[in-house]
Amino acid sequence: MPKPTRRQFLATSSTAVIGSQLSAAMVPNVHVGGRDEIKIALVGCGGRGTGAVAQLFNTKGMTRLVAVADAFRHKAIDAIESLKQEHPDKVEVRPDHVFGGLDAYKKAIDSDCDLVVIATPPGFKPPQFDYAVAANKHIFMEKPVAVDAPGVRRVLAAVERSKKQKLMVGIGLQRRHEPRYIETMRRIHEGAIGDVILSRVYWNGGGIWYRNREADMTEMAFQCNNWYHFNWLCGDQIVEQHIHNLDVGCWAKNAFPVRCNGMGGREMRMGGDRTKSQIFDHTFCEYTFADGSKMYSQGRHLNGGWNNVSEALHGTKGTADPNGRIDGDNPWRFEGDSPGGHQQEQHDLVEALLAGNIYNEGEYGAKSTFTAILGREACYSGKELKWDDLLARGRELAPGIDDYTLDTEPPVMPGEDGKYPVPVPGQYSPFA
Repeated sequence: MPKPTRRQFLATSSTAVIGSQLSAAMVPNVHVGGRDEIKIALVGCGGRGTGAVAQLFNTKGMTRLVAVADAFRHKAIDAIESLKQEHPDKVEVRPDHVFGGLDAYKKAIDSDCDLVVIATPPGFKPPQFDYAVAANKHIFMEKPVAVDAPGVRRVLAAVERSKKQKLMVGIGLQRRHEPRYIETMRRIHEGAIGDVILSRVYWNGGGIWYRNREADMTEMAFQCNNWYHFNWLCGDQIVEQHIHNLDVGCWAKNAFPVRCNGMGGREMRMGGDRTKSQIFDHTFCEYTFADGSKMYSQGRHLNGGWNNVSEALHGTKGTADPNGRIDGDNPWRFEGDSPGGHQQEQHDLVEALLAGNIYNEGEYGAKSTFTAILGREACYSGKELKWDDLLARGRELAPGIDDYTLDTEPPVMPGEDGKYPVPVPGQYSPFA
C-alpha cells in the first residue's frame, strides 16, 4: 500500500479511539492555512518545558505553539515571551489560550493541538498523561513520569491505551536518542563485553535551586513553586535526576531489577534546615536483576564533593562506558557525530510523526521511573524491597491529586515547629 501522508497519518491515529473515548476525542485539524503543521500545547512552563518546545521549533517539521498552561499563569506568559524571542513566527497563542492553575492542563490539552508537551513536576504527570491519552493527543512527556507506585500503575495503564490508539509517546530519557549511546548498546547487546554482570551508575553533583516563600502564598503554592524539595512532587533526587543513569543500566540489561536494598540520608541539604526541604541529599542502592547480576547506584547533592554523572558496565569479556567506549576482548571507540540528546529526541519525534512511523516510549519510561522509586523506598525504609511487592502495594504520596488546587492543603505539611517530615530508615513504611 502507498505510504500515508503525514496528514492522513495524524487523522487516522486520531480516530483510532477505543469505546467511550470516541465522543471525547475529536480528530485534530492539522491543515492550517494550506500547510501541514504540528500544533503544540505546552503544559509546564519551566526551563525544561520551554526548552523542549524550542527544540521542537528547531526541527524540520512545521511546528506551532497554540496553547500554554502552568500552575502559575505568569510563568505561562513568561514562557511565551521567551519563546517569541528566538521563534516569533512559531508562537501563535491567543490570550484565551494561556491558562493558569493546577487544572490548567485540561484546557491546554482540550485546545486544537496535535502534540502535548508535559513538563510539570513529576507528581502531577500521571493524571495529566492519562487526560492527554483520553483526549487522543500525541505526547512528549519529560522524565520521570511519576513519584509513587500508584502513579506508575496509572501511567502504564494509559500507555496500553495509547498503543491501541496509535499515539506517539516520547519520554525525555534523551540518552536513548544519542548515537554514541545507541551504537554502544547495540554492540553490548550483540555480546561485545559478554554477559553484563555489574553496572555502576552515578549522579553525584552539587545542590539545587530554592525559591523563598512569598507573603501571599498558600502552602500549596509554596510547595509547587519549590517542587524539587517535596517528595510528593519530585520523588527525591534519585527519581528526578538519577533516573537517567538507572535507565542506562536497565537498557544495558534489557531488563529491570527484581529487588533492591539501599541506604541514604539528609546531612547537608539546605544546611540541615527542615523548614525548607524534606528530601535526602545522598542515596546508595544495590539493585539485583533476575539473573543475579547487580547495579550499584550513587546519587548525591553535595557542594564541594566528588562530582560524577556517568555509567560503567562490566561484562565477562570486557567493560564499557555507554557513552562510546568498549575495552576488553572487543575494544572499540565511537567515532563520528553524536548530537545532544535533548535536541535529537525532538528531531526523531517530529520526523516519525511526519513519516507516520509512530513509536511509544511510555513503558520503559514508566519502568525506569519505578526503578528509581524502588531505590528511593529501599533507602527511606532501610529494607530490601521486591519490585512486584512495591508496585502492587506501594504507598500513594498524594491521594486525590486530580482535584488539587492552589488552595488545597498539600499532602505534606510542616509541624508546629515549622519543620517538614523526613523519612527515617527503620521506621518509614514503603507500603500503603
